[in-house]
Amino acid sequence: MRQLLKKIALPFLKLGLRLYYWKPRTFCYDNICIKVHSEVFPPHLTFSTNILLAFVNKLDLQNKSFLELGCGSGIISLLAAKKGADVTASDVNQIALDFLETNASKNNLKLKIINSDLFDNIKNQTFDYIIINPPYYPKTPKNIKEHAWYCGENFDYFERLFVQLPNYLAISNCYMILSQDCDIEKIKAIALRNAMTFEVVLENTALVETNYIFKIKIGK
Repeated sequence: MRQLLKKIALPFLKLGLRLYYWKPRTFCYDNICIKVHSEVFPPHLTFSTNILLAFVNKLDLQNKSFLELGCGSGIISLLAAKKGADVTASDVNQIALDFLETNASKNNLKLKIINSDLFDNIKNQTFDYIIINPPYYPKTPKNIKEHAWYCGENFDYFERLFVQLPNYLAISNCYMILSQDCDIEKIKAIALRNAMTFEVVLENTALVETNYIFKIKIGK
């Protein structure tokens, strides 16, 4: 029943998002306020960003190196910077990165911003923390904006991610958020083929959706 209701509601949600985001919108968290472009993943009406913000806000990040892989609006990266972390924020969406640079300046926060498809342009760097809010719907993205939602028909995003990620896990605390609406078992299986496992560290249910934050670790 839940899936049927969400299927019925999805077209209206997409229409609502298009109407709401016809111009840049302000989003605030912990006295950090940003402008979010219409071509960027929206933190306002999605559970995952807000769950991750609350999670990151509890971490001791002072003088820690921090990577948000696929930062979107960058609000999580800005929060980490406010908490004293040495932050790198990456994304494939240049519009998102341009807005993040402006938002960082307006909030007097410093971070390194990189245009990168996964770890392609983040070589020879190490991090204490890696945060990932991935695309997980199995469909081929048609444009840059859709890369925030769709992982490819064959879960291409995760196939590439879990090949690259082990190079960073030996020294990193890596956390990924996934919704019950995605094929979590499929994603876990891809990770396992690359010698990585998931440990649930947080479960959050809001309205009709449950989200999980997983810690990704080396070892089967």
